[in-house]
Amino acid sequence: MTTEKKPAVYDPYDPACLPDYDRDFIQPDELDRFERALNAPEASPLTAINDWRPINQRVRKSRGRRKAPKRSKDETREGVLYSVLKWPFLFIVFAWLIVLSFGYVLVRVYIVLYEQWVTWRGKRERLRQELSAQKNYPDWLKAAQALDVHLGTENWKKKDEYAYYDYLTVNKVVSQLKQRRKDAEWEMGNGRVGSSEVPAIEDLRALLEACVKNNFAGVENPRIYSETYSGTKDLVQEYIDEVHACIQIVLDNRQIDKDSKYHLFKHLDTNFGRTALCLSGGATFAYYHFGVIRALLDNDVLPEIITGTSGGALVAGLVATRTDDELKQLLVPALAHRIRACHEGLKTWIHRWWRTGARFDTMDWARQCAWFCRGSTTFREAYERTGRILNVTCVPSDPHSPTILANYLTCPDCVIWSAVLASAAVPGILNPVVLMTKKRDGTLAPYSFGHKWKDGSLRTDIPIKALNLHFNVNFTIVSQVRLFRLFSFLPLTLPQVNPHINLFFFSSRGTVGRPVTHRRGRGWRGGFLGTAIEQYIKLDLNKWLRVLRHLELLPRPMGQDWSEIWLQKFSGTVTIWPKSIPSDFIHILSDPSPERLARMIHVGQQSTFSKIQFIQNRLKIENAIMKGLQESRTGERALSPILSRRVRNREKEPSDSMVERLDDTLPERDGSSYKSESRYGELSDSMSQSTSSSRPHTPTSRRGSVMEEMRRQSAVFFDEADYDRDEDALVI
Repeated sequence: MTTEKKPAVYDPYDPACLPDYDRDFIQPDELDRFERALNAPEASPLTAINDWRPINQRVRKSRGRRKAPKRSKDETREGVLYSVLKWPFLFIVFAWLIVLSFGYVLVRVYIVLYEQWVTWRGKRERLRQELSAQKNYPDWLKAAQALDVHLGTENWKKKDEYAYYDYLTVNKVVSQLKQRRKDAEWEMGNGRVGSSEVPAIEDLRALLEACVKNNFAGVENPRIYSETYSGTKDLVQEYIDEVHACIQIVLDNRQIDKDSKYHLFKHLDTNFGRTALCLSGGATFAYYHFGVIRALLDNDVLPEIITGTSGGALVAGLVATRTDDELKQLLVPALAHRIRACHEGLKTWIHRWWRTGARFDTMDWARQCAWFCRGSTTFREAYERTGRILNVTCVPSDPHSPTILANYLTCPDCVIWSAVLASAAVPGILNPVVLMTKKRDGTLAPYSFGHKWKDGSLRTDIPIKALNLHFNVNFTIVSQVRLFRLFSFLPLTLPQVNPHINLFFFSSRGTVGRPVTHRRGRGWRGGFLGTAIEQYIKLDLNKWLRVLRHLELLPRPMGQDWSEIWLQKFSGTVTIWPKSIPSDFIHILSDPSPERLARMIHVGQQSTFSKIQFIQNRLKIENAIMKGLQESRTGERALSPILSRRVRNREKEPSDSMVERLDDTLPERDGSSYKSESRYGELSDSMSQSTSSSRPHTPTSRRGSVMEEMRRQSAVFFDEADYDRDEDALVI
């Protein structure tokens, strides 16, 4: 047994500091099986060699038979008028889009010049520069508070009144929570006075059930965090702290049995929902995600549910397969020594692209990706090891099948590195790949009949609806790196990464932790007139892009509906936008050096600091609910082992013993479990509640509808781009 040599002095640029730096996780036999799966024929007899080479087969003409009428590939596009008017109409629309884009550029230039030359001057500019120079959150918070004091926004925090939340209701609820909590604490120390009175803990429990909900009275409205650089209204912060204290009182109280606690926390979990971190794609721009992850991890606000697409899937795979201690050692500039996806020369790339239609070799990327995903780790194994729920978006190579969100529920035995490769298979960069699954004997086999999959961002970059369906996610933290931010006011005139997304990212009233500079945060960016013109032009661009899609005027190269690139949602409840520089575009398909990766990590951290207070308040309540649910679940499961076995035999669902095995393998932090609640256990417990005759029926604790939906869809779920395509709108 060999032990790794650690350097005497820790150096973040030394690759020897990285855990498992020289370890080769993947086995040669696993790569051989993957290669055979790639070369195996598809289920369809007519399959192109790659996305860039269509199917061309010679067909002999039959003699003496009447020719069948010539049909087009897409019957919905037939018709004389469609054929005659398609290209003229397409030309006119594109010409008008160019005119609108030019006008939009002028408006954005005006707004940027106004902000730089009018508002950011003097002491305000000096304080802002100090803010951007901080390297850790405590120092950043001090600088942000100093800037708030200079701008006078500290007085805004002390006033309860604000138009974007119900301050009267919040004030009343805070007063009642304080009184109920004091009464419950007194009863816990002195006992109840009279048996006829309702216990104070029951009143507190009822009050929590009424107010612990997603965005209750508007306390999670991003606008109330967008008026200052640090924090929010004092009343909102007081409400968050009081709810957390009351939940802890209920959890520690012995007057409530574990069964009642379980039902209470299950109800709170259903109403409050979950938080997920969504990492977008963006080629090597995805390395900015490392800084975002580092900032969240250092401040203990990294959500347990994480999803990634394309380049973001690689970062998500690294995070989901490592513990917190391992991540803190990995997210350093030395990680650049393990990023070798673009190590080949230009001559090799050109030859491969001409021969296969792809710039990179799939097998080489599989070897590189396996290290980030700890070899052939499956989604379920990653959940067992770290307690994090990984989700990867994959798009089928055919244009009609729905996308899937791969996770430990939909495809628990799917190998993570194959899903990451599939999510990164951009046409022309990497050919579609086959997903691999791990069998019981540990060998790999093709998943889903050997069908091939490609880049998930083509249809669903941020799978918000699927996350809500699977894990009740209603609060999303989106790290969006698909933009070239230095000249963000020139969205269509400069070469950028996905400029169609950058075009619509404009916060007229500021964002979380980034208030508007005009009128000390009370105005509009560039003034009301500038914002009004920007909004009108953007809506008109949105309209004509939707017209092109609904009339099916856009060509479909490689059989792909490329309109989804424009018409999908790219933001979340909190959206983090790391600022990139022009050289990032030059190195868009190059491996980063340690110095470049250090800058990207720093920028990612900087862009996250302003959002941490908002995320902390959200997770403060969510983690308290999850802690109560986990501590009360053991008693609930122990009450009816025979009934649970009967339900398992009837419904053929995962057993409680399996859930206990999964929960027991998860690590502990600060003496309390931080593991994510297993949805297998939730659904099994819900079923046992619905079939139990000896236990009181509790409607609020059931999720039978989710159970039926999961069983009906057989672990294959649709996303927003598939079952509500006409209702999706562009991000405004």
